[in-house]
Amino acid sequence: MSNQNQKKITALYCRLSQEDELKGDSNSIQNQRAILEKYARDNGFENTQFFVDDGYSGVSFNRPAFQNLIEMMERGEVATLITKDLSRLGRNYIETGMYIETIFPRLGVRYIAIADGVDTAYNMGDDIMPFKNLFNEYHVKETSKKVRMAFQAMARRGERLATRAPYGYKKDPENPKKIIVDETSAA
Repeated sequence: MSNQNQKKITALYCRLSQEDELKGDSNSIQNQRAILEKYARDNGFENTQFFVDDGYSGVSFNRPAFQNLIEMMERGEVATLITKDLSRLGRNYIETGMYIETIFPRLGVRYIAIADGVDTAYNMGDDIMPFKNLFNEYHVKETSKKVRMAFQAMARRGERLATRAPYGYKKDPENPKKIIVDETSAA
């Protein structure tokens, strides 16, 4: 390995959206970090650095840690980018594909998605990778549709949708979906 490559980092990228958080611990930042650390150690990747976007949707690539990572790639400071799976990189079919197939190779960055078997040093994953990216985008749209339907159903039942009670009111301790007058601040 040349001196220039030794200076380059192996970027370990974690991302968790609020929707992912609701589905349990399997995609938690802590779990992703453990998977990425073990993979890097077991496969001889050194000079690792974590980049974490916690609470950011994968639909947009306008995420602080990811943008910082791209800037470092453009300066030639990154040799390899590793994610737990393709969905952690992004859930936008076209942009995710553009990064993997065009931008990373142009910047000389190897990309690995552990769970999906993607390693651009040896292959582009397999012929199904674009479909996996498409399903990741579909997942976001379906989740959004389900959340919207749940809110509509709550509204039809007359349930309060706001998370906080307006000034002068408080949540009813017996039924947090209802609000009652807060005597101390109502005046």
